Amino acid sequence: MGAGSWSHAKFEAYSRKAGKTVRDDGTVENQSYTARALDPLLDPKNVVRECCNSAEHPNTVPVILALDVTGSMGAACKKTAEALSVIMTNLYNSFKDVEFLVMGIGDLAYDDAPIQASQFESDVRIAEQLDKIYMEHGGGGNGYESYTAAWYFGLRHTKLDAYDKQGRKGIIITMGDEPLNPYLPKGPLSKVTGDSLQADVETDALFLDASKKFEIFHIAIDDSSSSFSYYQKDIKESFKKVLGDRLKISTVNDLPKMIEQCIAESIEGTEGGSAPNDSDGAISW
Repeated sequence: MGAGSWSHAKFEAYSRKAGKTVRDDGTVENQSYTARALDPLLDPKNVVRECCNSAEHPNTVPVILALDVTGSMGAACKKTAEALSVIMTNLYNSFKDVEFLVMGIGDLAYDDAPIQASQFESDVRIAEQLDKIYMEHGGGGNGYESYTAAWYFGLRHTKLDAYDKQGRKGIIITMGDEPLNPYLPKGPLSKVTGDSLQADVETDALFLDASKKFEIFHIAIDDSSSSFSYYQKDIKESFKKVLGDRLKISTVNDLPKMIEQCIAESIEGTEGGSAPNDSDGAISW
């Protein structure tokens, strides 16, 4: 996947066909999510999402953008979708080979569709697949969501020419408003991915492996409609312990700029901050 290039004109045409209004600044109005269940195209079970180099995109930059789709995060997901054209247009002005895989992340312990994963795309199909995300508005009472499911899926269920053939890491950006989950439960994770896991996937161990393949960021959403203010101490402590300076904090309005900043830091090698738990050890489950 990943053929084609982003065009604001094509995005505008798609948005209008979908009943949206494109503002002068490139953002859209009337963004809504109508899916009432997991779309088969986003089903993570027994799939591998590929980001392949081509004559059109010889130096692909694989980016996994994982949105917390639980109850308190609707505003952030809506804002990301509304600003997608601005984000993509700005990125393509500097980096021609960016390809996005959009994920919806919920809670493996409670939700029906805790992992949703699109294909890697570089054109208006990014918007088309983002619109298919099921906003389950679930979650549970455990004080975290399954954010590291994005790390697991990226590690086990993606094939990246950038990494396999050119030795360049992909990028994972998760976004949410609760603390970092300490583990992924083996039963629900096996069920939704089709993998046969023998043990829970502990977060520290997963990071050791996933960070070899991806530059990993988390954006904590500080918004009156989110749970950030309630959890902010635990959010900072839990994520900084693993990600260091790659924990970012953003308002919903500043989210597009923060996403662009994370990607630019990874690609350009600017001061994104290194994570403290880097290791050569390999973990098996």
